[in-house]
Amino acid sequence: MTLIVYLLLGGCAGIIAGLFGVGGGLIIVPALLYAFGLQQVSPDIMTHMAVGTSLATIVVTSLSSVRAHHLRGAVQWPTVARMVPGIILGSALGAVTAGLLSGPQLQLGLGCFVLLVAVQMGLGLSAAPQRELPGSFGLAGAGAAIGWVSALFGIGGGSLTVPLLSWCNVQMQRAVATSAACGLPIAVVAAAGYMLEGQGQPGLPAWSTGYVYWPAFAGIVIASTPCARVGAQLAHRLPAARLKRIFAAFLLVIGARLAYGSGLLA
Repeated sequence: MTLIVYLLLGGCAGIIAGLFGVGGGLIIVPALLYAFGLQQVSPDIMTHMAVGTSLATIVVTSLSSVRAHHLRGAVQWPTVARMVPGIILGSALGAVTAGLLSGPQLQLGLGCFVLLVAVQMGLGLSAAPQRELPGSFGLAGAGAAIGWVSALFGIGGGSLTVPLLSWCNVQMQRAVATSAACGLPIAVVAAAGYMLEGQGQPGLPAWSTGYVYWPAFAGIVIASTPCARVGAQLAHRLPAARLKRIFAAFLLVIGARLAYGSGLLA
């Protein structure tokens, strides 16, 4: 029964990710929080488990995405190579930072991040392309910041990397492809960090490795990839701009609920 719930969750996350072009982690983490709440997982570790499990699923989904973009010759591998050292450092620090935070503190941060994404999506805010890519040091620094935020909140990094590359005059298709390639090391390093940080934590359910819960991982991975293709096909048939505004309003509700539900704003 548990696997069926996570299959449904993965299917919904895949469709939404394909339909709106957002990272699956933005949907998976709040959904996992709800599912873990139903399983009566301790609030002290629930948010950490949601983030860690989300990152583990992104490892698998990134592999197929990177391969598809690479076969089309869209990935700017020199840019990826310059960002990866910073990404690795930032992702590791993000997992360590999460380990230092309580469950409610991490949930509050996640809620605020979701609210920011909702505002950006709802208003269509984006910086106009106006500069070239920075040098190796600048790209490594950007990678560190992106890796840290992505690891902390369980996202693949696309919501940060794509706007950065677009601002630096990288063609959108190449920006998306290069972002996907950057998302793989983020997910690998951060997921490993959450596994290590969660070792020995009290209250972990069976079938967990640290903060990664494998039944949820399996259900999401099995269902999300094929459903993402369905979402991408629907995106070409439905009024995407209007749907994005509706989805942004949905994210506003989710973000506010996460922030308020942390108990730190009361």
